[in-house]
Amino acid sequence: MEEILQIFTKLIGIVIMVCFSYQFIYVIVGLIVKPKKLIAKNKHRYAVVISARNERMVIKNLIASIQSQSYDVDLVDTIVIADNCTDDTAQVARRAGAIVYERFNLEKIGKGYALDYGFKQIDKEKGIDYYDGYFIIDADNILEEDYIEQMNHVFDNGYRIVTSYRNSKNFGANWISFGYGVWFLREAKFVNNARMILGVSCAVSGTGFLVSSEIIKENHGWKHHLLTEDIEFSVDSMIHGEKIGYCGDAIFYDEQPEDMEASWHQRMRWSRGFYQVFYNYGKQLISRCIKKKDFSCYDMFITLVPGIGLSLLTMIISIISLYLGAFHLKFAIMLCLKSIGGTLFTSYLTFLLLGAVTLLSERKRVHCKWYKSIFYLFLFPVFMCTYIPISFVALFYTPEWKQIHHTVAITRKEIHESQ
Repeated sequence: MEEILQIFTKLIGIVIMVCFSYQFIYVIVGLIVKPKKLIAKNKHRYAVVISARNERMVIKNLIASIQSQSYDVDLVDTIVIADNCTDDTAQVARRAGAIVYERFNLEKIGKGYALDYGFKQIDKEKGIDYYDGYFIIDADNILEEDYIEQMNHVFDNGYRIVTSYRNSKNFGANWISFGYGVWFLREAKFVNNARMILGVSCAVSGTGFLVSSEIIKENHGWKHHLLTEDIEFSVDSMIHGEKIGYCGDAIFYDEQPEDMEASWHQRMRWSRGFYQVFYNYGKQLISRCIKKKDFSCYDMFITLVPGIGLSLLTMIISIISLYLGAFHLKFAIMLCLKSIGGTLFTSYLTFLLLGAVTLLSERKRVHCKWYKSIFYLFLFPVFMCTYIPISFVALFYTPEWKQIHHTVAITRKEIHESQ
């Protein structure tokens, strides 16, 4: 029995390596292949839709970054859904020049419900197809000056969903915000960028994306309400044959948590949301992958199944086997420790390498002092390894939606000066 279990643990390692090996190809492609430059022939009418709950401190700077775009301002409207606000977010947004819809519903809580409410208001007043596309932006974001112009290039070339380059407002605040920042740069450069180059569907990540009014109309508003509505939207779109595009020249800045409690709760929600999407859409992803030979669906399926979860399977099996009396206590403990130790050691080295490659390749876009970057780099794998307990706890616990308070009221100019 002990030999069988040892063989099983080795097989798990091989399975993980095989399943995730294509992501190393993504890194190579991201490093050596330049993306094709797409040029727009037409300028489209857009609305920037912002779901905001008690965001008075940051929303003014976001609206200012929208109104100072290089794109024709007459073709862009800013629409804020003030969602269950108890402060003056609505008034601040109106004074800044936004169209504001106020929503009060304490039963249906979440960004997805707020977006759906906003789209229904737009449809009543103007019709969904008054705008060619809708940018979904979070209230704490800041857009680069040419953000909409760059996104228009990709949108005009036939992509009905386009995601963009996610950077961080407070990249170098501490090791936690740095960890988020590096991971999002890695996702932009070595995941979505590589997917775009290879012709594989990209994926929406939280905020900073553009969706055609056609899709909003087909979906009768915003129909995605799981804990991670962005991933649900991506998966549902892929299952229906949509190819999501990516624009690496369209840069926006996102505020990251700076304390572990807020980070833990946020990533707990993300992890649980991934499980929800996997449970609701996993079979459909595999079905389309097999029937249509759609690699994008395989890629998304693997994204929903973290490799650390497979490693934890060894520990769980050894505990169950111990309970059933299949082998001795000492062997069970050693196997658990070996599994955990091996996972942590491998994860640390992998994330350290990924972090270093990301920082070097994206150094011009890393808004953090160089000496801080070197120090925080060695803590980056520690930040990522905290996903192990988070992913495990998320299997049994569904967190309630909890607002993360955004306080980094910073302008585009101040972000550039922080490097």
